[in-house]
Amino acid sequence: MSTSITTLLQLGWKPFFQQQLSLDELEFFNVARIVEQHRNKVIVISDRGQHNLVVPRNSERVCVGDWILFDETDKFIRVLERISIFQRKAAGSKITTQLIATNIDSLMIVCSLNNDFNLNRIERYLAIAKEAQVEPIVVLTKADQCSDVEEKCQQVQSLDQMMKVHTLNALDQGELKSLEIHCTQGKTIALMGSSGVGKSTLVNGLLGYQALESGAIREDDSKGRHTTTFRALKILPQGGILMDTPGMRELQLAECEQGVSEAFSEIVALAEQCRFSDCTHTSEPNCAVQNAIEKRVVPLRRFTSYQKLLKEQAFNSATLLEKKVKEKSFVKMINSVQTEARKRKKRQ
Repeated sequence: MSTSITTLLQLGWKPFFQQQLSLDELEFFNVARIVEQHRNKVIVISDRGQHNLVVPRNSERVCVGDWILFDETDKFIRVLERISIFQRKAAGSKITTQLIATNIDSLMIVCSLNNDFNLNRIERYLAIAKEAQVEPIVVLTKADQCSDVEEKCQQVQSLDQMMKVHTLNALDQGELKSLEIHCTQGKTIALMGSSGVGKSTLVNGLLGYQALESGAIREDDSKGRHTTTFRALKILPQGGILMDTPGMRELQLAECEQGVSEAFSEIVALAEQCRFSDCTHTSEPNCAVQNAIEKRVVPLRRFTSYQKLLKEQAFNSATLLEKKVKEKSFVKMINSVQTEARKRKKRQ
């Protein structure tokens, strides 16, 4: 991120954030946006330049894209409320959520038109975009290596007729110009997708210089390796702010019921027409969903994907909620023990 930033508006500052500040905070603290996050520090940029801050362990979790307050000694004060947030269940067996990005205006879902092309994966990203209430944009890369570009583009467009879908060769500067309409000043765009889909090449092309290393993919399965190792914000020549994220081979949904419902809105609408309000859409009579599948109005693949994501997010959400309840009970027990200890000390 360039340190030549002169105004907060260039970093994506909005009235939504301004309204959260008290008069005292405006007078005594500085506002900045997190542009890089590392293990022991965050790098922020304000209208006064770049700063390295240490975030206290007991503070609220922060993420690239967050707006924060800090004082004249570069002491972290607090995080401002977010306008949007992307998160997932942490990879593996960890029972926690992982912040991916915050305060994003548009999500560019990057998918390559080779063997890695996957409608189910695109639907996962659509669900988290809908949950965060941000605009989804699908970018289909490596169009020069695909013989049925139009057909695959139509398959993606069928997921949401109102969604913008671009097909391009990320190495062709002329084709990249079609994305400039999304990169206006002060607008924050996040790029998400699997490793090897060409995100780093896309970032370099949009920036106009070699900011990131791009890696080759395996010929047998079109899989790539991580070339982006941490999230960072970058200013685009058009004035927009771009966030590249490391490739994610596992995107477990949690606390995303509304997003899944909106991503599969036509199935939700059909379900309301079923004879039974608790219809499971399997063997019940007069099931509008199954009728639509039989008539090929709704592809069986899409219905299966909907059921899988709905069950996955419900299970992960319940697991996370159970952990929160246990942690709350544990804290309550500790507070009770400490209170009783203080009472005993006073009696003595």
